[in-house]
Amino acid sequence: MRGNSSFLITTGTAICGGSAIAAIGPILQANEEEMAVSLGTIFILNSIALLIFPPIGSALHLSQSQFGLWAALAIHDTSSVVGAATKFGPQALVIGTTVKLARALWIVPLALATGALMRRRLKKTSGSSRLRIQFPWFIAFFVLAAVLNTYLPAFERPAKWLFIVGRLGLTATLFLIGSGISRATLKEVGWRPLLLGVLLWLGVGLTSLFFVRTGWIAF
Repeated sequence: MRGNSSFLITTGTAICGGSAIAAIGPILQANEEEMAVSLGTIFILNSIALLIFPPIGSALHLSQSQFGLWAALAIHDTSSVVGAATKFGPQALVIGTTVKLARALWIVPLALATGALMRRRLKKTSGSSRLRIQFPWFIAFFVLAAVLNTYLPAFERPAKWLFIVGRLGLTATLFLIGSGISRATLKEVGWRPLLLGVLLWLGVGLTSLFFVRTGWIAF
């Protein structure tokens, strides 16, 4: 694989799917084709995860806590984690969402580290180190909401309405992800990026499932 696609697919698998790709892509100065291939690969695997994770969890007799933790570690996007965990049960939903959002916080150090490496590369090649890092603001708003909900009792009532709005937004996101998967998308992605995405996903999914089932990772 050439260009930035392999780095973006790896980033999406490791952290937070499309959100991580959207945050890191501009820093890498990825072109439209690289972004489309990376996002297409991740969204295809998200769609598959929504279908297969709940039956696998039931077949393996995973508890609510185990499934929520596994889904948060092995599924790429938060919306897909919420969708799969909702099918499995309410406790799985709470645990899955919490762990997945904590995992998404890694976007910040990765964005800063990638920006520093890109500055160094540009300085060597062109003598210029000017590079603007696009900060993932949704992470900052998530931290702010968590702080307000924890330490400000007056925020509890509007937080319930925000939760309802958030659920509706996630439902709409799941619909848009599904509607974006077409034959043209599959053709554009090609087999090499998709193979890379599947191999990374299998590695993360099977490894995290082993650690969750053996109790090495618990919530």
